[in-house]
Amino acid sequence: MVRYESATRDLKLGASRHEHRVRASRISLALLALVAAAVARGEPPSRFGVDAPELAPLGPHAVGVRSLTLTQAAQPDVLAFDAEQGRAPLRDRTLRIELWYPARAPASSAAASSAPASSVPIRYSGSLPSPPPQPAARFEIEGIALRDAPAAGRDFPLVIVSHGYSNDPVALSWLTENLASKGYVVAAIRHEDPFIGDAPKRVGPVLRRPLDIAFVARTLPTMLVREHLVDPERIALFGYSMGGYGVLTCAGAELDPEGPPNRLMPGKLLAPYVRGGPLESSLRIAHLRAVVAISPAGGGQEFAAWGSDGLKGIAVPLLLIAGDRDHTVDYASGARAFFDQAIHAHRYLLTFKGAGHDIGFDPAPASMRARLWDFDWFTDPVWRTERVNAINAHFITAFLDRYVKGDESRAAYLEVPVAQSSQGEWPASTPPTVYGAFSPGPPASTVWKGFQRNHAEGLELLEAREAAP
Repeated sequence: MVRYESATRDLKLGASRHEHRVRASRISLALLALVAAAVARGEPPSRFGVDAPELAPLGPHAVGVRSLTLTQAAQPDVLAFDAEQGRAPLRDRTLRIELWYPARAPASSAAASSAPASSVPIRYSGSLPSPPPQPAARFEIEGIALRDAPAAGRDFPLVIVSHGYSNDPVALSWLTENLASKGYVVAAIRHEDPFIGDAPKRVGPVLRRPLDIAFVARTLPTMLVREHLVDPERIALFGYSMGGYGVLTCAGAELDPEGPPNRLMPGKLLAPYVRGGPLESSLRIAHLRAVVAISPAGGGQEFAAWGSDGLKGIAVPLLLIAGDRDHTVDYASGARAFFDQAIHAHRYLLTFKGAGHDIGFDPAPASMRARLWDFDWFTDPVWRTERVNAINAHFITAFLDRYVKGDESRAAYLEVPVAQSSQGEWPASTPPTVYGAFSPGPPASTVWKGFQRNHAEGLELLEAREAAP
């Protein structure tokens, strides 16, 4: 009897241990599945890694996002220009705007399928053109923003974003979410460009970029002021590639009457907006405080939007960011020349040594990594995208905080002691307190302020003050 009871206890104990092992195994498998799913989804691009410079990390606010639509009545459709009649039909132009803003965090950050939409971080869906005749390539990007979350405050500065040719604004979430977390309202225009490889249709973005940006800058602040979300007297512009052409034009760069954009535009539809044209002033934006342009288009012999003197019309602070191996819009006649020509602006040029054109997007999503065409939308051949975005976020934050919010403490991050980042030194007599410490800047160190030791490499930052009137 004793042996039977003992054997029974042993059997029960063994079963209990087996059940425990099974449960532990199931829990481990579930945790591994969650980890694998998280890895598959990837980190939101607006949240940077441990090597990010000091001002790159997210700010104190949660982020909300919502979509809205603006319509500009009776606009000439240049892509439907009738050569026989010599005119373009008039059609309403509808622009979708993605709006990111500082938001109140939900009571619980736990995201469950039964939770309300505003408590679940967004997953962006976008698309980019594929080589014809294939359909557009679709992708998804993880975000931190909460759809339609309540705003956390009022009277924030407004940053209007213009994407590149045939681009999708959700691929700029590294910037849009990051700035919103730092107290900016960010409005990204969806321009709905034609296919980038269809050369005759390039006249569409050339005409519409500045017109769209100017229209949104006139219309959107009035709408958002009604709910006290933005301060209409603190506006900044950001443009990438073709968007860079648009924001520079709206910032004061004067379109050349003899330039290719005007000469080749069907029906001379751009003529009213060029230098001396009757509608030139309609492209200018009131209360503009600062402009940022990454890999800006507008240079080169085929584009030459403003001629040699047009950039003199820009008088607001300007931050240009480019790779010196940009063969798409050309570095020498593009960003580098723009820096030299914009003599009436306090301006900066941040150059990534060895980088090409594609330094403005999120890291490539998983679905865009199987084909080089798709991959190259997102990725520079030399520079790691996460690193580029973190550096850009650091400098854009310093620049906008200084010139839009008026925070002069940010000047030290822009006025670097040496133009070539690799020439900075951190003397042994003033060692960093921890391995990952940020450089305090001069006089203790000539490593660029906010960069970690051995992590300020391959960059050049030029600054030029505005010329005397």
